[in-house]
Formats: sequence, structure tokens, C-alpha cells
Amino acid sequence: MTAPNVPQIRLYQDWLRLERGLSFDTYDALWCWSTRELDAFWQSIWDYFQLQSPTPHARVLAEARMPGARWFVGAQTNYAHQVFRHVDAAHAAGFMAIISRNEKGEHRELSWPELRRQVASLALHLKAQGLQPGDRVAAYLPNVPEAMVAFLATVSLGGVWSICAPDMGTNAVLDRFKQIEPKVLIACDGVTYGGRDFDRTAVVAELRAALPSVRHVVMHRNLGLDVAAVGAHADLAACCERDDAEVGTFEPMWLPFDHPLWVVYSSGTTGLPKPIVHGHGGTLIVALALKVLHNDVGCSYSENNWGERFHWYSSTGWVMWNAQMSGLLNGTTCCIYDGNPGGTKEKPDWTVLWRFAADLGVTFFGAGAAFFSNCMKAGVDLSQCGELRQVRALGTTGSPLPADVQRWGTEQFERIGVDDIWWCNISGGTDFAGAFIGGNRELPQKPGEMQCRLLGCAVEAWDESSQPVIDEVGELVCTRPIPSMPLYFWNDEGNKRYLSSYFDTYSGVWRHGDWLKITPSGSCIIYGRSDATINRHGLRMGTSELYSAVEALDEVVDSMVVDLEYLGRESYMPLFVVLRPGLTLDDTLKAKINNAIKSALSPRFIPNEIFEVAEIPRTLSGKKQELPIKKLLLGQPVERVVNKDAMANPGCLDWYVALAQRRASAGGGSGSPGSPPARG
Repeated sequence: MTAPNVPQIRLYQDWLRLERGLSFDTYDALWCWSTRELDAFWQSIWDYFQLQSPTPHARVLAEARMPGARWFVGAQTNYAHQVFRHVDAAHAAGFMAIISRNEKGEHRELSWPELRRQVASLALHLKAQGLQPGDRVAAYLPNVPEAMVAFLATVSLGGVWSICAPDMGTNAVLDRFKQIEPKVLIACDGVTYGGRDFDRTAVVAELRAALPSVRHVVMHRNLGLDVAAVGAHADLAACCERDDAEVGTFEPMWLPFDHPLWVVYSSGTTGLPKPIVHGHGGTLIVALALKVLHNDVGCSYSENNWGERFHWYSSTGWVMWNAQMSGLLNGTTCCIYDGNPGGTKEKPDWTVLWRFAADLGVTFFGAGAAFFSNCMKAGVDLSQCGELRQVRALGTTGSPLPADVQRWGTEQFERIGVDDIWWCNISGGTDFAGAFIGGNRELPQKPGEMQCRLLGCAVEAWDESSQPVIDEVGELVCTRPIPSMPLYFWNDEGNKRYLSSYFDTYSGVWRHGDWLKITPSGSCIIYGRSDATINRHGLRMGTSELYSAVEALDEVVDSMVVDLEYLGRESYMPLFVVLRPGLTLDDTLKAKINNAIKSALSPRFIPNEIFEVAEIPRTLSGKKQELPIKKLLLGQPVERVVNKDAMANPGCLDWYVALAQRRASAGGGSGSPGSPPARG
């Protein structure tokens, strides 16, 4: 149970007043200062968290441009060094660094000194294999402590880390790793998911054969399988066993502030995934500001947050794995789960993570917004999941959290005696390993909204005239640089892909690709991707509002909508729905769906047709693939619009391809062949 705690953002403001003589009457005033005085703000973050460097920085922001901003020039950092700063104090207080559990109930705890020892042992092994600063280490590992150890060992030497989840197939992984030419491959023999074991040794052998740059392979025996097919390799457990004087004196290298830390990837919806490179210093300082000040995740051994335990469910294929790990930067115990949060196909169970959180005493519980929606639809009763009254905060991201789901969660916690559960709803991205919009424990909460724009993030909503607007939906832009914005894309000649990804619309201004509304009170609402917008008879809308209306119906498990207005064509908008088992899409249910949309939005947004489908196509990170399906239905070939290896459920594409073919044979007009368009 955490101690009664003062919000972290209040502690920071108290420090600003005492150390800088700066007082702010409102959060908006603090935010304005943080975005106008970038040097002063980010220097305050450096000082507040007592970041260390053996050499001073000449200034905070040497070049205030996007892209190409240069931060803390002259300073040296290392992500692993910041983690190790907490070893002695956290251990003396009796707290673990990592607590893990998997589907099979295997429970492990890793102390802070043991974390440091294992990291040092593996780092010395990698160094003996010739790993140099700048060399890439590719990992094919699940969400287990070994992945965190391997990451810290790699970056402690200046190696550049990159990880893919082992639920990804060979082609999807190669699309990523081939681009960065790794020197070392660290992989697992297999994984368990949904009650089944999956042998991955053949995939690892294929990866090795297709990556000629790899000089050394390290295998993690996750399932204890025969790994002879992989070829010559070192055993990860053995590499982490060393405990001698050299291990005891090991220290991470000091590296330039902008030394590459890791390569993460865009979803790879079309073409090759974008290999995005972030730096040690920028990632570290932004992670501390986000995790501590806005997510209110405290240091486990501080009196204010005694016993803090942080969990954010993620696979290693999503940037929230990186975010979960960043809890270590502030001395927080990280609780990780490896497996399916929804049970098995034969026996669905959305209480898995809640029971995990109850058993481990989790205080901050985070997951994708879809997880909470699934829990509500499954009728989860938290009172039957163990002791959860120590949970004080719920985090969500990945997609907008529907207001009714947030209300459901709040009511669930009220029933178990938690009257002040705080929702930390954030929105950001893999692109800059951070968030633009998020939480503030001192601000009011309103279901369906995020509380504020984050400190240091000069975020605005722009209209079609590139003017900032309030209380109107506009393009989410960031007008000033942030330290964790990408250094570059790997092997991106002339920064062409980088520029086209974020700066092709507005020169020198980051366009994120989301629809945003900033309310007069300063809260924010994300309306989905701006490139998958619905434009019905002159009324524009992101897709999230329609999903909120449709998926609030008990009969609907999942949904997706696309608007096929294109080059002057009349809008044709099909809606795809996944129904509860045993139900069929009859006229009564269609009318109910249409009425829900009409009531929540407008009659303009009633779809032309509603299709019952088995699955909604999603990326490996869980995002609905609206834009690829839109392009497919507009006549583009499937191989040009979607990378099947980057999909979580590529088998469902055949149905959509068949629909596109029927539309094409009928001339591509509104409505499918043989049926009139539904107008509600």
C-alpha cells in the first residue's frame, strides 16, 4: 500500500517556487511557461531529477529547429546509469526492481543488486564478443525480465537496441531488422500465449540465415526447447551468471547526450516500417517528466510513494513496453505480465490482469483502452478479482477511451471502496517515445477527455488555414521541439522519410496525424487519425466518436468504419461490426446501430451499409487498419496498401479483398452489388 502521497506535479511546482522563484496560479500558466521558455523548463527537469554528467553542457537547446534540434550539447548520459543510481537505496528499503508473472503462474522477483549484476555480466559477455558503441543488438523476446536485462546490458555499452515481439512472423521481423543490420541477435526458443506454447526456433534459424550482419546469437530458453536448429549460440542464462570483481566494478559508459539508444518502428501499415532512432538523453529526460510529473508514478523508496508498484500491460512489440521499463529510471518497482490478458480462446477471461494486480499489490495499473472496453463488455466484476483497493491510478492509451468505459471503471472501483480512482489517459506515440497529451492529478476529470497538454509540449489544434483553434477539431501539431523527437530514421538518406512523415504538411512544425480538440478549460479530446477522417456532407469527424456510439451496444464487440469519399466521389461509408457469439446482423440490429449513431452523432453519419465481419483488421500494436481498408475499397491492390506481416490477424483480409472485388465489378458505386444502400 502506498503512503498517502502528494501529487508529483505539486512537488515539482513547490521545487520551482523554492529553487527558481517561479509560481504559477494555474496549470495553463505553468504549461505556457514550459513551452515558451524551453531552455528554462528542460534545465529545471535536469536539475529536479538531479541528472548527472561528467562534463557540463554548454546550453540546453543549441538549435531550436525541427527536425535537427540539438539538446544539452556537451553533456554525457547513459540510460542504464540512471537506472543503477537507485540500486543501493531501493534495495536498502527492501524493494524489488522487477516482479514478473506469466500465464503458467510462474512468479519471479529480481532485486536491484541482482538486476545490476546480471546486466554487468551480460554486458561483459557482449563486449568480449566485440560489441562496440553504435553496433545494433536485435532482440526477439517476450515481456520477461530477461528482455529488460538484455536492453540495459546493450545500452550500457553504447549498443543500439531494437526489439520485436515473438508473436511476429519471420517476414515482419526481417522487414525491421534487415534495415538496421544487427551485429548480435538475442532470441527466445518460444512463447506461451492464450494457453498454448509456440515453438519459435525455426523462426530464429530463419532470422539468422537472413541477417548476414549477425556475428553472435544468444538464446533465451523460455520454454526449455531443443535449440540445435538455431546453430552456434550462447545461452542467455549462462551469460548472466558471472559474479566476480569485474562484474562488481562494472559501470555503464558515459555517452554523448544524443547517442542512439534504440530503434523502434512505425506500424508498417504500408511499405517497410520506419526505423525511428531515439537518443539516450532525450528519451531519458522526457520519460522522467512524463512518468513522474504527469503519470504520477513515484519512486518506490521515497516516503511520499512508499511501496509504489507500476504495471502497464504491453507486449515487446509496442512502445508501451519501453514505457513500462522507464519506471526503473525513477527507482520504481516494475510489475510485468507475459501472456494473453483475455485468457484463452476456449475460456475467455478478462480478469487475468486484475488478479495479477491484486496478487502483486500494483498501485498504478495501465493498459490499452481496448483492454478496459473488453473488461466492460465481458461483465468483469472487480470485487471478485482479489484485493484491488491499493490501486490508485489507471492508465490508458493506444486509442481514445470511450466515456462510458471510463465511467464503468470508476463505478467498479467505487464498489470496492476506492472513491477517488484517477484515470491517466495519455496520447502520444512510438514516433517520439512520449506523450503530447495526458494526465495531471490536480486537474478535474471528465470521462472521454484527457486532462491537459503535457509540459514542454507546444501542442495546438490547427484548422485548415493553419491557425490554432480552441473548442474546434483540428490537426494535432507541435510547434516547438521536444528532446525525445527522433534523431533520424536509420539509413534515411537526406532525412527524406523523416521529413515526409512529420513535416511535409507544415514546414518546421510537427504534424502528428491525429484530430484534436482543445476545450476552453484546457482538456483535450482525440478524435482518431486525421488520415482516416469521415467527411459526410460537409461535416468532418474522426472515427472514435462513431466507435464510442456503436461499441457501447452490448451486441457489438468491435467495429470499423471507412469513408470512401475520394476525388469528388459521393461519400460511401460502410460500417463493419463484429457481433457477440450467437448473434446475427438482422434488420432490427441494423436499426439499433443506426439509431445509436443518429442519437450520439448526427443522421449524417448513418452508414450506407453495415456488414457483419468475423474480425476487424488490426496492426500488431492493436490499431484498427482504417486507411489500408479504405485504400483497398477504393481499388488499390492489397499488396500495395497493407503489409500482412505487420498485422495481428492477416487471415481476415480475404473477406475485405472479396468485398473490394465485388465493388470493382459493380463499378465501385455506393452500395454493394445486389443490394440498395442502407440510409437508416
